[in-house]
Amino acid sequence: MQIRSFQASDTEAVIALWHACELTRPWNDPHRDIERKLTVQPELFLVGTIDDEPVASLMAGYEGHRGWLNYLAVSPSHRGEGFGRALVREAEVRLEALGCPKINLQVRAGNDAALGFYAALGYEPDGSISMGRRIIPD
Repeated sequence: MQIRSFQASDTEAVIALWHACELTRPWNDPHRDIERKLTVQPELFLVGTIDDEPVASLMAGYEGHRGWLNYLAVSPSHRGEGFGRALVREAEVRLEALGCPKINLQVRAGNDAALGFYAALGYEPDGSISMGRRIIPD
């Protein structure tokens, strides 16, 4: 797998990947999520490819206080091959280069597989409660 920054030509393949990984939700338009990400630190939108076809993706960001990981997806046919781990490590390297001291992420309740994956990479619950409020409807 090769890791590179997202390219506009990846859009439909990445959205299909997100659907296959059950990451999308009715209240989030994935096209808009991609458009928004491309306006802020597009170099932190990573895509893992095989023969230039996206098989994994990860959006990362840094707002000056914490780094964030979102939309980690690995094609179900390529899970267990280290692609997710490679994307997270690449995001960590890029975030550290920006001076990011800590990375946060959110895992949906009940997603024990994701919790186990991140725990194996050294991530742990930090006692925070995630809250949200949509201000721009999709």
